[in-house]
Amino acid sequence: MPSTSRLLVTSTSEVYGTARFVPIDESHPLQGQSPYSATKIGADRLAESFFRSFSLPVTTVRPFNTYGPRQSSRAVIPTIITQLLAGHREIRLGSLEPTRDFVYVKDTVEGFVRIAESETSLGEEINIATGTEISVGELAGELIRQINPKARIVCEKRRIRPENGEVERLCGSNGKIRRLTGWQPRTSLEKGLAETIRWFAGNGNGNSRKAHLYHI
Repeated sequence: MPSTSRLLVTSTSEVYGTARFVPIDESHPLQGQSPYSATKIGADRLAESFFRSFSLPVTTVRPFNTYGPRQSSRAVIPTIITQLLAGHREIRLGSLEPTRDFVYVKDTVEGFVRIAESETSLGEEINIATGTEISVGELAGELIRQINPKARIVCEKRRIRPENGEVERLCGSNGKIRRLTGWQPRTSLEKGLAETIRWFAGNGNGNSRKAHLYHI
């Protein structure tokens, strides 16, 4: 049987839970703050066990909040964009205070490629992050600025996640991926959002996402 030459396990920044310190590096404690993050933590530890027990050439990759064209409407950026493109003047969101580290999809993909090509990343857990954070409220403000400055934000209780399940702060360190692969983010948030807006605005992509439906 042919041997496996390389395996990348796609983890998530959610395994860290609400940051105990920032930027979050790979030594940060793992916190199963939701069933989703708990299953990811389990997968990470299984990957580690196969590396240690059988020398499986695996790397656990932890992308922070990837965004861009074709993203699911359940994510916060498409939720805001589709409401704005549909002409809504009141943008309905949940909590505005949580912060996230948003990575443009092309940068995330380049990170995976660099890691796959790097022999020094075998057996490692590696973040793909920009090292900067922005709150949901500030993010919405930037999208409003780019699409319709006359719109305003309205908070809805039904969109607020359970208090103990909400990850309040995520801001990742990219020191390890830079050191091992030379990767660094190339796309600013402003430019990445503009590209994402263009895609949703083109060919009716925004309207087809049913902006009136509750996603988050």
